[in-house]
Amino acid sequence: MNGVELNGADYPGLETLATAVIVLDDAHSVRYFNPAAENLFALSAKNVVGHPLTRVFEDAAPMVAALDYASSHNCSYTQHDISLQINGGRLELSCTVTPGEGALAEHFLIEFNVLNQQLKIAREERLLDQSVHNRELIRNLAHEIKNPLGALRGAAQLLDRELDRAELHEYTQVIIKEADRLQLLVDRLLTPHKRPQIVRFNVHEILERVRSVLLAEHPTGLSIRRDYDTSLPLLTGDREQMIQAVLNIARNAAQAMQGNGEIQLRTRISRRVTLAKKLHKLAISVQIIDSGPGVPEDIRDSIFFPLVSGRDDGSGLGLTLAQTFVSQHHGSIELESEPGRTCFTVLLPVDEPKHDS
Repeated sequence: MNGVELNGADYPGLETLATAVIVLDDAHSVRYFNPAAENLFALSAKNVVGHPLTRVFEDAAPMVAALDYASSHNCSYTQHDISLQINGGRLELSCTVTPGEGALAEHFLIEFNVLNQQLKIAREERLLDQSVHNRELIRNLAHEIKNPLGALRGAAQLLDRELDRAELHEYTQVIIKEADRLQLLVDRLLTPHKRPQIVRFNVHEILERVRSVLLAEHPTGLSIRRDYDTSLPLLTGDREQMIQAVLNIARNAAQAMQGNGEIQLRTRISRRVTLAKKLHKLAISVQIIDSGPGVPEDIRDSIFFPLVSGRDDGSGLGLTLAQTFVSQHHGSIELESEPGRTCFTVLLPVDEPKHDS
């Protein structure tokens, strides 16, 4: 059967597996690449089937060693600590090689497991829980601030009218202006709790809007590179919320670079993605990648918490609101950061989400 291209019918159950599976022939050429493998390695089965494993992966030596062992001993063999360079990032994996049987006797099945998958799932669940608590905390805090803030502004206006000395008006105007600024902040805190306006929208319209805003705010020094998959399907959700979510992330990136550097806006399709504990056939991946100094290591695990910021002048609310909006769309935000490259990946399910109230 060497040279025969396989499909899900040739190996029942592979199409629906959540783990990445590759089937090789005895010459170590790829004969089948399941959807989970396409998603994990960001490769299309059409582009890899028929090619040698060593051509598909530059760092294939540990897998070849596992194949040789499984072949010579005619048994399953698991190779740990495999590190692969994928799309500028690094995947830490283990793989189990199993010799085929019956009609697939001269083939090998390789199943991959991401070593940090359980950590990722636990982190997503923790962030979802934290998001709920954050929203309640923010809402209560905003309501507690709103009433005394209005009284403070009103008292300052009354005092301003009674002052005889013109130079004293400067001080009351400071109070009034700062009260107005805090009022805007409170309104931002309460924004996520407004009823969403559900529409169908193109994610690239969102990104183009964000791009225009950022270039207007940083007319010199900032370059924004687009890498779009224009075949992506439409999303269903609150368009304005998603603009604000992506804008908060991208603006945070621009500010981290002090307006000097490059931001890349990248879109792709992801298959068989688990979001909010639900498996989705398709999701849209939006990546905001900057060339800045990176997120400080001591706040990476808490970067989405309220009032946590990597900048002295940051409010610590932008990313919290972004995560709130994305989680309301049953999506997720992932962060990878090192000096010179920080990547926020927003994953949004293509099928219609049920919004939280």
